[in-house]
Amino acid sequence: MMEKKGLVLEGGGMRGIYTAGVLDCFLDHDITFDYVIGVSAGGNMAASFLSKQRGRNKRVTLDYLDDKRYLSLSNYAKNREMFGMDFLFNEIPNVLEPYHMKDFLLYEGEYVVACTNCETGETEYYNRQDLQEDMLTILRASSSLPLMAPVVEYKGKQLLDGGITDPIPLRKAQRDGVEKSVVVLTRPKGYFKKSSRIAKYFKVKRFPAINEAMRRRPGRYNETLYYIDREEEAGRVMVIRPSLDLKVDRMEKNREKLNDLYELGYRDAEQKVATIKRH
Repeated sequence: MMEKKGLVLEGGGMRGIYTAGVLDCFLDHDITFDYVIGVSAGGNMAASFLSKQRGRNKRVTLDYLDDKRYLSLSNYAKNREMFGMDFLFNEIPNVLEPYHMKDFLLYEGEYVVACTNCETGETEYYNRQDLQEDMLTILRASSSLPLMAPVVEYKGKQLLDGGITDPIPLRKAQRDGVEKSVVVLTRPKGYFKKSSRIAKYFKVKRFPAINEAMRRRPGRYNETLYYIDREEEAGRVMVIRPSLDLKVDRMEKNREKLNDLYELGYRDAEQKVATIKRH
């Protein structure tokens, strides 16, 4: 029996353009996977990869930077969201950069997106069937950080960003039978998440479980990085991460820096194409 090959995609807001470069490289070299799982920006990038819309992720990230509906303080003043979620998950995929659902349906593998349940503080995983029914709502939920975007309701559950509870969902892929994975990270080697000094002042009053999950987030993220390192040493994981630290922020609006990060993602992936195809 053939080994089940997986692709695991971290989030990171605007740093997700690094992943866009990696995935465009994969499309150019006809690299596919049996199983794809993403969280937050990673889940969004995966959607365009699976519909084989090369360049779409880059366009969505760069072409609307000057549109206040995309990312702005005015969004926050009006709707308590830095990213314009209606613009991102309605106007762009339905009108400006139409998503090719018909092409996505040709993909025969599994696609999973992680969200966080506000009431339990645990991860909710949505599979291909869920995503075929309502992909945009699930992706919106997976990309909604506490206090940066409203809670999203889906099938009676209150959801926020999946990166809160499962920032790099390699273990989920392995539980689902994936034997070898390519893991795409958006931070360079040596990065570890620190506890935020201001995090204690930001509380979601309605959902104490989210506050606890946010408190535990740095430790959970760092432990996951250690686990990925061990899996890489064991030969079960190949990691693609930025080979240079370009200092791109989660809400970066510098087009040149973002384009450089996209190009870096493409180059870093290209260096590993032969190895990926061989294994």
